[in-house]
Amino acid sequence: MPNANEDTPTALSQVQRRAVSELLRVSPVADDLARRFQEAGFSLALVGGSVRDALLGRLGNDLDFTTDARPEDVLKIVRPWADAVWEVGIAFGTVGSQKDGYQIEVTTYRSEAYDRTSRKPEVSYGDSIDEDLVRRDFTVNAMAVALPEKEFIDPYGGLEDLSARVLRTPGTPEESFSDDPLRMMRAARFAAQLDFEVAPEVVTAMKEMSGRIEIVSAERVREEFNKLLLSANPRKGLGLLVDTGLAEHVLPELPALRLESDEHHRHKDVYEHSLTVLEQAIDLEEDGPDLVLRLAALLHDIGKPRTRRFEKDGRVSFHHHEVVGAKMTKKRMTALKYSNEMIKDVSRLVELHLRFHGYGSGEWTDSAVRRYVRDGGPLLSRLHKLTRSDCTTRNKRKAAALSRTYDGLEARIAQLQEQEELDSIRPDLDGNQIQEILGIGPGPAIGQAYKFLLELRLENGPMEHDQAVAALKEWWAARD
Repeated sequence: MPNANEDTPTALSQVQRRAVSELLRVSPVADDLARRFQEAGFSLALVGGSVRDALLGRLGNDLDFTTDARPEDVLKIVRPWADAVWEVGIAFGTVGSQKDGYQIEVTTYRSEAYDRTSRKPEVSYGDSIDEDLVRRDFTVNAMAVALPEKEFIDPYGGLEDLSARVLRTPGTPEESFSDDPLRMMRAARFAAQLDFEVAPEVVTAMKEMSGRIEIVSAERVREEFNKLLLSANPRKGLGLLVDTGLAEHVLPELPALRLESDEHHRHKDVYEHSLTVLEQAIDLEEDGPDLVLRLAALLHDIGKPRTRRFEKDGRVSFHHHEVVGAKMTKKRMTALKYSNEMIKDVSRLVELHLRFHGYGSGEWTDSAVRRYVRDGGPLLSRLHKLTRSDCTTRNKRKAAALSRTYDGLEARIAQLQEQEELDSIRPDLDGNQIQEILGIGPGPAIGQAYKFLLELRLENGPMEHDQAVAALKEWWAARD
């Protein structure tokens, strides 16, 4: 297909041409690199997300280029020029580098496809930029600007789709998703990230081919899911994953939340509730997107389907769903190859998310507050946000009462923290002191004594040294 020109519906307006040209003018690193490729007898073009983001006015310091040069030739050109070079993606035809604060990736024209038995794409290099662009995931990512002449290349109508804020594939969606099934998840991610609509034929293909996502490695699925969850509007992308059946293969616990309500509607729609909790948690973020908090918010009730019971009085119960949910969270996150630390943090938040509801209207003793802080540990700030987000009642009076009660709990925590250094709760005597006072060496008894003193500290607050010594000796004597 010919490149876009002034006569085609997808041609750039003069204003847009000037915008792209100005963007490249203030980024001399692009022209400098292009001249080096030209001198070596190769072509270079800004491509994909970089062009899309430039047209959307949101291009950052990550620049993606495509070239007819093979990776070994790219390395020869880039090495003497860049501030740093890395070859992590060279097996897929990509050379990464850094120059003047820009993160740059140069990828050889390529096509890649999966076979039915492999989890890794087979990479083959192409000879033309049009051939490269047709293998891109969506038309809005299949535009390029050839350098240094700054020729706009749009053989598949990406500009028109960008203007309409719609996601289509350059070829048929079936071919695109067969080449790389992860693109189905990427459609959901871009819908959430860019607030684009997904074309009906693309949605249809996603539904028909959703099972193909299982050929993709857990690590790639996880990274795409993280990008979706960290986007500005994850509900939109998550809804698409569920509606197309993709979630059944990558996060089946999510569609399972769509419980059938009993005829009297005595419990909330757990799926919609979970998405609302996620949105409310996002509103409470203070230092940018928090993946741990967002995962915990989305997954906090995944134990409900397994624990739902219809009681004799007609009520619906979900006893211990937080404990069951924590185990399910750990299992799913392990399958998606999350780090051990993240699995531990998210599953712990899921386990603790109901703890506040035992607070009533402030009946907890100081001891109970100390234990709440101890159990929350370094996750306490996130636990505050998750607990507040978990209130989705439409009863404004009830919501206000819950908020006031939690305000009261946080105030008590702050007061006790100031008085007792709650953030580092530990016994009033350390292990060495315990050994010295009891006249014993290292062994199980030291751990038992430490645990006794910790319980005493949680129950009564800080003790004077002599009091702690007396309590320890009394415990030791009674133990014998």
